[in-house]
Amino acid sequence: MSNEIEIELEDEIDLQEPKKYKVFLLNDDFSTMDFVIDVLVRVFRKSVDEASTIMLNIHNKGKELCGTYTYEIAATKVAQVKSMAREKGFPLKAIMEEE
Repeated sequence: MSNEIEIELEDEIDLQEPKKYKVFLLNDDFSTMDFVIDVLVRVFRKSVDEASTIMLNIHNKGKELCGTYTYEIAATKVAQVKSMAREKGFPLKAIMEEE
């Protein structure tokens, strides 16, 4: 009887991976390259070399992927970018898109 209960419980549990969200930084004509690199290092935990490459891609392509996260983490990172940009007077913007 114990085995029957285990089988029933296993059938009822449908575990799913949480949805993932891509976070992008968008290019603007006012945020300095140094500021964008600082954001990438502090918010997205990139090395200075990685951050420099991403910053140049943002500048040349208009936007670049900074990371993929669960909804809560992605939303927090977007808010952190907004807060840092507002504090420094830059219009840098981050967006998130469902993967």
